[in-house]
Amino acid sequence: MIRALSRRTVLTSLAAVPAAVLLSACSDSGEEAKATDAKPAASTSTDAMAPAAPAAPAAAAPASAGDVDMAALLKPGALPDKVLGKDDAKVTIVEYASMTCPHCAHFHETTFPELKTKYIDSGKVRFIFREFPFDPRAEAGFMLARCAGDNYFPMVDVLFKQQQTWAAAENVKDAMFQLSKLAGFTQESFNACLTDQALLEQVRAVQKRGADEFKVDSTPTFFINGKTYKGALSIEEMSAIIDPLV
Repeated sequence: MIRALSRRTVLTSLAAVPAAVLLSACSDSGEEAKATDAKPAASTSTDAMAPAAPAAPAAAAPASAGDVDMAALLKPGALPDKVLGKDDAKVTIVEYASMTCPHCAHFHETTFPELKTKYIDSGKVRFIFREFPFDPRAEAGFMLARCAGDNYFPMVDVLFKQQQTWAAAENVKDAMFQLSKLAGFTQESFNACLTDQALLEQVRAVQKRGADEFKVDSTPTFFINGKTYKGALSIEEMSAIIDPLV
């Protein structure tokens, strides 16, 4: 469980947990993260004229880990939901993620851009992103994204893409500030954001609700039209789930 921190402790606690531990924590059990970068198999054929291998079949839809009540899931929480897509989309995806989770970063770097283009921007999917931090650095990342206002999703995108830069940094405060300046933060607004106790408590409330009400215990966890899916799904797996629903 995330320990309660007093006001102004967020800044000083950022370096309290070893970065190697943070970057392997995508669950509350602290299991070591598995490699998520898929690499193409090297060809062993020496025949330049060998026929091309047949195309791989489309991915099958992964098995759901259970069901949730969508009406309950979509009720307002401690913080306003951050949403992309049309309200009347046939498919609603709710993702719970942690900013220091490498599986979450992998999903947002490899799958999310195509998911956005193919389904969110086309009006087929409404996407809701919710905070589920496992450590102080993840909490700080989410707080900065919230303080970025209209730049919430761009800030999340930058933090995921640069995850190794800040989450693994010895001087994490400086690393996070340098990234935050891209979103218009000054040293004053950066410090003010990370000492906002009310915001910290709201971020934690989102996490607690996900755990208590919807049994989220690892990240990323997706709820797609009431079905639960765990892990960094590929675009092929996402398509196999979404296509029958639209």
